[in-house]
Amino acid sequence: MTTRLLRYPNLSLFALLTAVAALPGCTVGPDYRGAPEVANGAVHAGAFVRAPVSGVTTTHAPSRWWEELGDPQLNALIAAALANNPDLHAAQARLRESRAQLQQQRAAEMPTVSADAAAFRTREPDLSGLIQQQSTSTSTGQATQPSSTSEGRGPLQLYSAGFDASWEIDLFGGTRRAIEAASAQAQAVDADLADTQVSLATEVAQAYIDLRSQQQRLALANQSAELEQKTLSLIRQQRARGVVTDTDVERQTTQVETTKATLIPLDEQITESLDQLAVLTGQAPGALDQMLSTTAPLPGLPASVPVNDPAALLQQRPDIRAAERRLAASNAQIGQHTADLFPKVTMLGFIGSSAANPGHLTGKSAFTWLGAPYLQWDLLDFGRTRGAIRQAQAGRDEAAANYTQAVLAALQDANNALSRYGHQRDSVERLQQIEASADRSSTLMRQRYQAGASSLIDLLDTQRVQFTAQQNLVQGRADLLKDFVSLQKSLGLGWVSQQ
Repeated sequence: MTTRLLRYPNLSLFALLTAVAALPGCTVGPDYRGAPEVANGAVHAGAFVRAPVSGVTTTHAPSRWWEELGDPQLNALIAAALANNPDLHAAQARLRESRAQLQQQRAAEMPTVSADAAAFRTREPDLSGLIQQQSTSTSTGQATQPSSTSEGRGPLQLYSAGFDASWEIDLFGGTRRAIEAASAQAQAVDADLADTQVSLATEVAQAYIDLRSQQQRLALANQSAELEQKTLSLIRQQRARGVVTDTDVERQTTQVETTKATLIPLDEQITESLDQLAVLTGQAPGALDQMLSTTAPLPGLPASVPVNDPAALLQQRPDIRAAERRLAASNAQIGQHTADLFPKVTMLGFIGSSAANPGHLTGKSAFTWLGAPYLQWDLLDFGRTRGAIRQAQAGRDEAAANYTQAVLAALQDANNALSRYGHQRDSVERLQQIEASADRSSTLMRQRYQAGASSLIDLLDTQRVQFTAQQNLVQGRADLLKDFVSLQKSLGLGWVSQQ
């Protein structure tokens, strides 16, 4: 049901606009009071539960954490990914879209003004002769044919120009709530973009670490295969002299083939890592082969890893900020729908002029104007508006639950990452001890061989153990580096503001 109020003849347009413009200020719906408090004890503890980890300090963590690893190629790859990755471009497009929607909502607060102009030219037929002939025929009783030479009147002309304006007065804040919701949603999409940056930097770093680890392990495996092949040749010579049995030959042959079999998947993994890095940086597979195919050492791990406190985590992690902003948007949507319960007033206006001659359009007599308030109130909608309000309230409750889950998941992620990093650091220390012991054993065995106290087979076997220890250490260091990267991701580091 709609009620319309058309015109106040005794009230000037200026006074009416002034009176109506003074009305806005009432904004219905709940005001946003901020996100709910979640895990207060853990958030305000000053340090993570798993923070007492060797090599970790509770200080400010740099956002561009990859620069702490001291690898120029890694820095270049991450910079290329942040500039060229298609997923990042899609996230940037979504941000532009959300900001454009916010601009549209803000424009809804302002009047809509349109201009129009028209020129009309028409000609009416002259019916006076026909009417006179019909009258004569009626009086004489004789039918006459209409004159074929009768002419119509001269053409009629009309010119008009003017401006139309309409302005919906935001009496109950529905438009303001819509702007509030659109603004919060745009900020949430901005946080989504930051989260994409965090994930992208993490993926590039982990793929690069995998590549360097695979290349080093492949080089060590090739060296081990060469040693085992030499051992097999010696055993075959001994078999020819009857010193060893066929079983010894077959056992060493199995060892050689087993080692060679490990080369195939390592080579395949290197190819996959190269292609993954190429795609992450927005390039076709194979584009980075020439630059990265040469074996290089793993990036260096910083001696001390700074970690922020849990309170900073809530400010830093983009997914938490996105969840909080979506909660604010859902809260504003309640007021946006609540405003539909109340009347809407739209001011309509027209200013223009019309005349039969274009030169007279500016004359006072050609000027015309119209101002009218338009009142619309849906008094009976059979519960549609209240249903929309309840839907918005349920959406707000869902957004609050999502925020709570985001905070708890972030705390769990950060504590787990700290725990993994600490345990892997201890594991690498053990692997370093094993590798050092294997090196000493290989050195002693070489001395014994040179002194004639041991055989070449014993020396080669000791060197094989040494290579195995080196491979395990390379893998352990790579895992520690990837745990470091995961820790930076769990802290929400690696994004740049798009403001």
